[in-house]
Amino acid sequence: MTTTLITGANKGLGYETARRLLAAGHTVYLGARNTDRGMAAASELGARFVHLDVTDDASVAAAVATVEAAGGLDVLVNNAGIEVRSPEGEIIRAAELTADVMREVFEANVFGLVRVTHAFLPLLERSAAPVMVNVSSGTASLAQAGKGYPGVAYPVSKTAVNMLTVQFAKAFPRIRINAVEPGYTATDLNQHEGTQTVEQGAEIIVRMAQLTPDGPTGGFFDAAGPLPW
Repeated sequence: MTTTLITGANKGLGYETARRLLAAGHTVYLGARNTDRGMAAASELGARFVHLDVTDDASVAAAVATVEAAGGLDVLVNNAGIEVRSPEGEIIRAAELTADVMREVFEANVFGLVRVTHAFLPLLERSAAPVMVNVSSGTASLAQAGKGYPGVAYPVSKTAVNMLTVQFAKAFPRIRINAVEPGYTATDLNQHEGTQTVEQGAEIIVRMAQLTPDGPTGGFFDAAGPLPW
């Protein structure tokens, strides 16, 4: 039985990924920082809830203890992430960008990913077929920078996620570690302005979460294949 943890999984892409992996036979830990919403989502799906705030060391440590006590971990999906908008709900562009905005986004999207990865690495390394999926974004691509999305903090944070993916894959060659671009999916992150459904967006996350030990590692993919860095 494959055991999978998904961060930020009480709604959106994380929730749909959990649903699909449960259907594929995984035991799924649904990680969420809001206990009530997380427990409700886990109950709806038949997943196991674990309280997990990626910005909090104690929360992450407690989640590790819970998963380890139940038998360990095979797949980690680093899905939790945020975008910060103005009080009026507008995307924060370069002229309005402050260090505080950048710090808030990086705390969840980058430092949170590192915090969770570092904490769960010992469990992944004990797995026979460990996998890590880092949910990134097409806006992270340096090759395509300047096209489309006008925000700054979110794309920069996801570019950092891509580099972390490469470095982790190099450091831990036995773990299949990849970054994925779900596409412009309608979720709370973009105020449901996205043009894809969560079913479409979760496709590449689900696919990469089920890699075999001979699958790719250190790559950046969307549903159609490899993407330019």
